[in-house]
Amino acid sequence: MPERTAQRCSIRETLQDAADCLAAAGLPRSRREATMLWAAVAGAGTTPGDVWLQHDREPAAEQLERFSRAVERRSSGVPFAYAVGRAAFRTLDLKLDARALIPRPETEGLVDLVLRVMREAGNGKGETWGAVADIGTGCGCIALALAVEGGFGRVIAVERSADAAALARENVALVRPSVPVEVREGDLLAPLAGQRYRAIVSNPPYLTEAEYAALDPAVRLFEPRGALVSGADGLTVTRALLAGARALLAPGGFVALEIDERRAAAVQALALRHGWSRVAVSDDLFGRPRFLVAGLEGGT
Repeated sequence: MPERTAQRCSIRETLQDAADCLAAAGLPRSRREATMLWAAVAGAGTTPGDVWLQHDREPAAEQLERFSRAVERRSSGVPFAYAVGRAAFRTLDLKLDARALIPRPETEGLVDLVLRVMREAGNGKGETWGAVADIGTGCGCIALALAVEGGFGRVIAVERSADAAALARENVALVRPSVPVEVREGDLLAPLAGQRYRAIVSNPPYLTEAEYAALDPAVRLFEPRGALVSGADGLTVTRALLAGARALLAPGGFVALEIDERRAAAVQALALRHGWSRVAVSDDLFGRPRFLVAGLEGGT
């Protein structure tokens, strides 16, 4: 950013300097982007409207430094969430960096689906739902949302990347949910042995190599490849989850997965071949087949 941002100036002037930098980097709607960056680094609950109401104030030195770093990262092409170091997910405000995938709005729907299935099964307030496992937790967004919003007595978050697991633990410490959330390192279902779960939930990688190569560079160049690619057909991890989850579920348990809309029918058929019943595919907010829920006979 220009040197005058290090001098005494108003938030309005700081935002204009930032907008000029962002525009020079080729980012559209640079003024809006600058305002959103300021709101994001200002802390949870700050909206772009709040920024506008305060635009004649002189910014605090610490916030100005955070903002300048965010503008610099964003100008170099870093995705917004990584640039500001945080991401909103449902009711949560989480720490985020390139150690984990950026949470998408669609994945919020997976949490909503799990909560709805539990409540429709007659699990009301005051009744503990048992344990739930989140496989491939990344930054911990699904696990923490289920801990905060659901009635589960315990949440296990599994992550094979040591770096992502460390980030998830940082977010557990940040959120401090009222129920235990344990982050376990390991591959897929292996860390779950020895306990039964009411639900096993996952947003697994589900792209092929060709689909990964065609991704927007903002995703392909910055987000972890291991959280996106899953074998030649995009189904390697999904196949493993459907094959192994049944043995880990308590009576009435179910598995809930985020899936690629292009392979919804294939995943549904795969679940049936692995002996699951009451297999259902649900749409996301955009009307695309995005989630699979599969239970066992005599249960949820």
